[in-house]
Amino acid sequence: MADPTVAACQHAVVDADPDANVATVRERLADLPVRVDVAVFPEYGLTGFDADDPDECAIARDGAELAAVEAAAASHDVAVLVGFLERAGDAYYNTLAYVAPDGERTHYRKRNLWGDEAAVVTPGEERVVVETPAGPTGLLTCYDLNFVGESAAFTERAVDALFVPGAWPAAHAANWDLLLRARALDGVRWVVGCGRTGENAHGRYAGRSAVVRPDGTVGARLGRGERDLVATLDGDVLAEQRDLVGVP
Repeated sequence: MADPTVAACQHAVVDADPDANVATVRERLADLPVRVDVAVFPEYGLTGFDADDPDECAIARDGAELAAVEAAAASHDVAVLVGFLERAGDAYYNTLAYVAPDGERTHYRKRNLWGDEAAVVTPGEERVVVETPAGPTGLLTCYDLNFVGESAAFTERAVDALFVPGAWPAAHAANWDLLLRARALDGVRWVVGCGRTGENAHGRYAGRSAVVRPDGTVGARLGRGERDLVATLDGDVLAEQRDLVGVP
């Protein structure tokens, strides 16, 4: 099997405008410069987030927005990981959808909530591993990176990669950088982090999407521009690093 190519599609998000964000996802997939197996988008990338009026942002997982992403994934033969504020009955969740080109979807609800998010969003309960072109892959969202227990659980499940959509504040960008590297080194695995960029009423976002190697070094990184970070995850690099440190 060929080594997979991933893209972190870093962009600004329009809060409470799912149509605009879906259009961005479709445009970015159409404009990828090379053949990509998995495209990762930022946290809340389809909806944005507003703690004062979450219903303006929230969408259902079976709604038109995810259907449009599914159609784009099929059209471009690429798996897509997108985040959104999910409305489920009377509850809201910070949810990721991994959409395979054949239309199969896997969902992860963020377990560790940050700041004003915790006042309106219900934490998820399940850790999620999905089979991707990068092998078994754990899904994390932004602040989840801070919790070593999350990383340890994925180490026990021997994932080959972590995909991490984020919306990290620019003022704390150094922490995002450090934690992506730490989580790669914890389990000797690839980490692909896709950060939101731009700004809104709450401040500026860090961007700084990155692909981190299984030895904890940064293979490639963006600044704050709206750009795609495209990288190939070399299976030999993973195998060699695991052999070096004695990880099966």
